Amino acid sequence: MIARLAARVAEARKQRGLPRRVLSEMSGVSPRYLAQLEAGEGNISVLLLQRIAEALDVRIELLLAEDTAPDHDVQRVAALYRQAPAGVQQQVSGILTPQNPNLMRAGRICLIGLRGAGKSTLGQMAGDALGIPFVELNRDIEELADMPLNDVMSFYGDAGYRRLEAQALERVSARHDRVVLAVAGGIVAEERTFTHLLERFHTVWIKTTPAEHMQRVRAQGDHRPMQGNPAAMAHLKDLLQARTPFYAQAEGQVDTSDRAVRSSLNDLLAVIAKQRFLDRPS
Repeated sequence: MIARLAARVAEARKQRGLPRRVLSEMSGVSPRYLAQLEAGEGNISVLLLQRIAEALDVRIELLLAEDTAPDHDVQRVAALYRQAPAGVQQQVSGILTPQNPNLMRAGRICLIGLRGAGKSTLGQMAGDALGIPFVELNRDIEELADMPLNDVMSFYGDAGYRRLEAQALERVSARHDRVVLAVAGGIVAEERTFTHLLERFHTVWIKTTPAEHMQRVRAQGDHRPMQGNPAAMAHLKDLLQARTPFYAQAEGQVDTSDRAVRSSLNDLLAVIAKQRFLDRPS
């Protein structure tokens, strides 16, 4: 690592055309210390290295990365991408996406569908069975907002929740190459977020009957779908009908109606194996 750091600092200094003396003045690090650093003999502190990185206009992590550090043009493009609006970022990602879409999705599995179908239960069990992390996106949203989900909805409203949902999805995509993710049923309401989901994850629609949806939600201790709302079942059926075209875009389906949890898990694992969701295409 020290040898790699020495080469990176020396190369960055030469690319900027800076004599060691000038870099010393810009960073506040002595020329003698810089010479030792570039020779692979310096035991530099993180704070001093940060000052050198700033003087070289290079992010400190690029000096330490195991793979080849990008040149200044690549760094500049990366900075422009980070500062661009979400729409521009999406266009750039679309241009750079490999022709084989499975390359982007490989290893990432997302369970979609209405609440009460069994996404969280099956997601956790599938993650354990496959030896990969399970993430529930709403828990990640709570972490981002630093408050419970009910407070998120009260404080930010639906529009604010959708923004946090998009950020959380991006964060999960960036953090995990292999993961089972469960998302809220309404993620299909935001076209850009749902498109991102379909691009980055293999999807499985976890489905059941409206009656079982309602029964399971009530079994979780949430009686709101029934209290003071005699038309709740009709509303649930309308909601399911409206969202079915979106859920049907999933690459696989698992129907949990009248099925034991273990049987539904076996069905899900069979879909994952048959579709080879965890394989990385060559």
